Amino acid sequence: MRWIRRFWPAPLGINGKERLRFIVGAMLGIFLTAMLSRWWVGGGHAHGPWMLGALGASAVLVFGMPSSPLAQPWPVLGGSTLSALVGAVCAALVPDPALAGALAVGLAIALMVPLRCLHPPGGSMALYVVLTASDGLHLAAFPVLFNVLVLLLAGVVYNSLTGRSYPHPQQSPARTASDKSAFAASDVDAALAHYNQVLDVSRADLEGLLYLAGRAAFQRTLGEVRCADIMSRPPFAVEAGVSLKQAWALMRAQKIKALPVVDGRRRVAGIVTVADFMRLANLDVHEGLGQRLRALVMGRGGQPGTVGEIMSHPVQVARVDQHAMDLVPLFSHGGHHHIPIVDHQQCLVGVITQTDLVRTLAVVVQGRDEEEGGGPGAVRQSAPPPGEGSPTAPT
Repeated sequence: MRWIRRFWPAPLGINGKERLRFIVGAMLGIFLTAMLSRWWVGGGHAHGPWMLGALGASAVLVFGMPSSPLAQPWPVLGGSTLSALVGAVCAALVPDPALAGALAVGLAIALMVPLRCLHPPGGSMALYVVLTASDGLHLAAFPVLFNVLVLLLAGVVYNSLTGRSYPHPQQSPARTASDKSAFAASDVDAALAHYNQVLDVSRADLEGLLYLAGRAAFQRTLGEVRCADIMSRPPFAVEAGVSLKQAWALMRAQKIKALPVVDGRRRVAGIVTVADFMRLANLDVHEGLGQRLRALVMGRGGQPGTVGEIMSHPVQVARVDQHAMDLVPLFSHGGHHHIPIVDHQQCLVGVITQTDLVRTLAVVVQGRDEEEGGGPGAVRQSAPPPGEGSPTAPT
C-alpha cells in the first residue's frame, strides 16, 4: 500500500490567487504568441506549422514555475532551439524514424545538460522534427525560435507585473563574514552532491527554503521561550543603603555573583557584582588582596560604605514576557552576565544569568524537552540545579 500511495500526488501548495495568476498568464502568453506567429506567416495561409504544441508545456513552466531552473530564459530558448536542430540532424542522417527519434531525444538531453539549458519541452521539439520529416533547420528558426522569443517576452512582462521575479536569480548572494546561520553554503553544495538528482528548484531558492525551515524550527523550539520561563525567582536584591558588608555576606552565603539594587517599590536602580568589589579592592595589585577586600566590606580606610556608592547604573533589564533569545546579544556582545527581569510596572521579579540561558539552549538542542513532554513547557517545568541563578527568597 505504501508503494501504491506513491502514485497519489501531493497538493501543489498554492492558493487560489496564485492559481489564477498562473492560468491567466499561460492563456495570455499562448494567445499573444499565436496571434503574432499567425500574423507573421500572413494570417495562417502559409504552408507548414506556424506554432508548435510543445510551446504549451513551456508556458506551464514560464508562467506557473517562474523560479524553476527549467523555466529560465536561456533553458527555454536554448533548449527548444537546440533540440529542434538536433532533431533535424538525426532525421537527415538516420532513415528509421524510431531510431532517429530516440537518438534525437538522447542527444538533445546530452547537449542541454552541459550547456545549462535543460528544458523538458525540448525533448518533444527534437522528436517532433523527426516524426514530421520536415525541414528541421527551417523549423528551428520558425516557428520554434520565433514562438519561444514571443513567449519569453510575454513571460518577463507578465511575471514582473504580477510580482514574480523573472528571470529568477539562480545563485545565492555572497554572504558576509557576519552573516551567521545554522548551515553554510558549502553544506548546501554537499547535500546537493549527495542527492545527485535534477531538482526543479534553484540552488538559491533551496538555500532560502532551508534557512526558512531552520528559522521556523528555531521559533518552534526556542522562539517561544520567555524570560519568565527560565528566570530565577524570587530574586535576591538589596536597597542602595545596605552596607557593603551585608551585601558581600549575602552574596557569599547564597553563592551568587550579582545583586540587583532596588528602591522601596522594588524598581531596579542598579546592580552590584563581585567585579565591583574586586575593582574597588584594586585587583591589579595582588599583594594583600584579602586584606584590602576585607577593609572595603568593613568600611575602613576611607572606602565606600554602601551598595549605592559602588553599584553600576543604569542597568540593562528585560521584561518578563520578552523572548529569552533576545538576551543572547546582550550576553554575547554586550558584556552582561546578569540581567534583572522586571514586570509591566518595572518591578523586579527575577534574574537571568548566562548559566540560565546556556542551560536552556542545552536542554532544547539535546532534545530533552521532547522526552519530558515536548515544547517550551519542558523548560518551564524544569528547575535549575543549585548555584548561580537558582531560585532564592528575597531579603
